Amino acid sequence: MVLDYLKKSFDRLPISGKKRELVNLPNSITMLRILILPVLFLLLLQPGRTMSMIIAVLFLLAALTDLLDGYVARRYELITKTGKLLDPIADKIIINTAMILLIPVGRIPAWIVAVIVMRDFIVDGIRHVASAGGVILSASKLAKQKMVAQVAAITALLIHYPIFGADAQDVGLVIIYITLFLSVASGIEYLVDFYRRTFEEDE
Repeated sequence: MVLDYLKKSFDRLPISGKKRELVNLPNSITMLRILILPVLFLLLLQPGRTMSMIIAVLFLLAALTDLLDGYVARRYELITKTGKLLDPIADKIIINTAMILLIPVGRIPAWIVAVIVMRDFIVDGIRHVASAGGVILSASKLAKQKMVAQVAAITALLIHYPIFGADAQDVGLVIIYITLFLSVASGIEYLVDFYRRTFEEDE
């Protein structure tokens, strides 16, 4: 199997024990995802149909590897503190960069991006404060649905041009409004959960 071969190849690398925390297979997959960022900046050149499709495919592959690195980490018991830090950071960087770069080329409303990004900052802050107090706020069903919708929306907006008889731009805008609703709803859900599990328990 390809993953087994890659795992054995990484195991043969002359890396000390401490560096293994950083240089392992799942972390390398995570870092590979970040390499999509320079490609996303091609959006500023107002790309045509072919280039837009290439950018969209690369973005989607980068998003899907989020599932792969987590699977690899669990399968080979390579869950590390570095990996736990890098994985969500890579997700946020790729997705938020894509949305922000879609603004100047007129493919997404700026205010929607602002609301979604602010929601993410607020939720991350809440989860950090809760974690410091010993309370773990796991990703809710709404939050997971929001992530799936967000990736679908961005992919469609990156494609932009009509495909398979549908206008990708219009499809992307519909899904991004669904993403907006899920973002706000899941954000409120986190706030309520945080309040109940901290303040109400203290009372």
